[in-house]
Amino acid sequence: MTPKKTPAKKRAVPASRKLEQAIVSALEDIKARDIEIFDVRHLTSMFDQVIIATAESTRQTRALANHLRETVKDLGAKVYGVEGEDSGEWVLIDLGDTIVHIMQPTARENYNLEELWDHPKPKISRKRPAPESAD
Repeated sequence: MTPKKTPAKKRAVPASRKLEQAIVSALEDIKARDIEIFDVRHLTSMFDQVIIATAESTRQTRALANHLRETVKDLGAKVYGVEGEDSGEWVLIDLGDTIVHIMQPTARENYNLEELWDHPKPKISRKRPAPESAD
């Protein structure tokens, strides 16, 4: 009898990474532009990521928000809230650990969220304090 080969184990993709990939894919499906992802764990304890994308029109902004909401629900994740769909200039989708901003170019330029969230994680200083002198 020949021994059975066991299939190679697939490395599990962390849920947060899987959700990030699904969000980006959903945004790209409806032709969002300039998608940027920011890890903001070092800036706030409210959420882990901010994703910003540009839509060219009110119709596209709403379509992106709807498609994203459906995609996330299909994954079994929860959509905690959606704001701004009425105006369509800027839609915010709260996914708990991830916040998605879908903005028209004028709103994105005006509010410049990249400047707010694009701060590198501070480096930990490894310097030792100078020894106190015994006077």
